Amino acid sequence: VQLQASGGGLVQPGGSLRLSCAASGFYLDYFGIGWFRQAPGKEREGVACLRVGDRVTYYSDSVKGRFTVFRDTTENTVYLQMNRLKPDDTAVYYCAQAPPDRRCLRTGIRWGQGTQVTVSS
Repeated sequence: VQLQASGGGLVQPGGSLRLSCAASGFYLDYFGIGWFRQAPGKEREGVACLRVGDRVTYYSDSVKGRFTVFRDTTENTVYLQMNRLKPDDTAVYYCAQAPPDRRCLRTGIRWGQGTQVTVSS
């Protein structure tokens, strides 16, 4: 099982970024793919999750309406589109193979490496 997150970078407040999570080694439809973030000195926070089999999505209150999680059906890649970014969104973002239910916002089974997102002017 491998998960590879990418797409982080520096963006100004109000800007957008799209993160990618390339997954391999397991059948994606049986799982959720969760996106988590951790800022310095803060606990890890689940921000978005896609229940891949039926495309049900879950979001934390902190990102609802600004972030969208979706899958490219031609690839084993799950994306996190982040719009109207705020400085508080600055963190290392991780994707994880997760349970195919609401727990996918709280826990991961296997993790990829993180990608840094910095929102600053």
